[in-house]
Amino acid sequence: MNVVMIGPFGLRPKGTLSVRALPMAKALVARGHSVTLLIPPWDHPTDAGREWHEDGVQVVNLPLPPRLPLLFHGLLAFYLARRALGLDPDVIHCFKPKAYAGLAHLILWWLRRARLAPRKLSLSTQLVVDEDDWEQAWNLVESYSSAQKRVFTWQETWGLTHADSVVVASQALVDLVEETGVPTARIHYVPNGVRPSPADEAAHPPLLDHNAPIVLLYTRFFEFRLERVVEILQRVVAQSPSTKLLIVGEGLFGEEAELDEMLTAARLSRHAIFTGWVTADQLPGYFAASDVAMFPYDDTLINRTKCSVKLIDLLAAGLPVVADAVGQNAEYIVGDESGLLVGPEDDIAFAEALLRLLADPSLRARLGENARRRVREHFSWGKLVEEVERAYR
Repeated sequence: MNVVMIGPFGLRPKGTLSVRALPMAKALVARGHSVTLLIPPWDHPTDAGREWHEDGVQVVNLPLPPRLPLLFHGLLAFYLARRALGLDPDVIHCFKPKAYAGLAHLILWWLRRARLAPRKLSLSTQLVVDEDDWEQAWNLVESYSSAQKRVFTWQETWGLTHADSVVVASQALVDLVEETGVPTARIHYVPNGVRPSPADEAAHPPLLDHNAPIVLLYTRFFEFRLERVVEILQRVVAQSPSTKLLIVGEGLFGEEAELDEMLTAARLSRHAIFTGWVTADQLPGYFAASDVAMFPYDDTLINRTKCSVKLIDLLAAGLPVVADAVGQNAEYIVGDESGLLVGPEDDIAFAEALLRLLADPSLRARLGENARRRVREHFSWGKLVEEVERAYR
């Protein structure tokens, strides 16, 4: 089967293509399909025009048109649609129903309906839309104009209801997509899977020398209120005074600096270690240095519908994790078997769960090993891609 995937933005800095589309594409190639990933690198223009092969996947960063208002958007969507048609695909898989992938889907749907490209886009060509979070939820937090919010809402609803199949990354999205009127038989649940990375290798020396217990917070800071981290750490330190919080990652808006100020005001700064952004090959060393991981996840619509690869990374590394029982967290973690789940935003219970793990090395070892085994057995891309193939049929 010849599959063309269309992205909404570049491989960097956002994660949808690098942690979802590309691993999915590689798994499809391993099963005998031909896959081309078309990327509009408007947010990383240094990649424009670059092409390469990665584990059998042809990765194509399209050239960018002149940056003229409105014309840029239309031309870039047209470039995506034209390049997809030139590959004579059996399936065109658009990641996200909005932005450039959504515009390309709109162009391709109308061409197929009008039969204006009969040799390149037959009625049998499948148009698939991939939904990895609920785009309308972002209207509530992003600084979009009223006009943009209306357009994005229309794009999402239109794109989902005019696809031959819809692939979704969370159970919550199954319900939301059904509410738009998409028949259940056309919705395919494909959560994010374990990605090949240095974290998959057997052993890595810890990047920190320490004698104190270490709690890892691996994050981009978006999924929780910073106040929660301060309160949880206060409660943990009150019972385990030597505990350190290792904070790996940086926020989109400098949230790590704000958290540092809050911890200093709470007289907790000596318990915090900030690494900032780290490369993928450094992550296993920080994972190895940690005793437990915390994964706070506020009960918001965005969190209920998204599918965190960071949580998968932690579980695949064999770390015992404490997480809020929100959205996909409860799909990846079986409570008291492969991690500990607490009620949404219950910081007292969260701190108690961390203390329970810190005090019990055998429990940490059991949960960590179960977590590693479970995500590899149930959430490998080699297994998940079978449902993608069903969506294509």
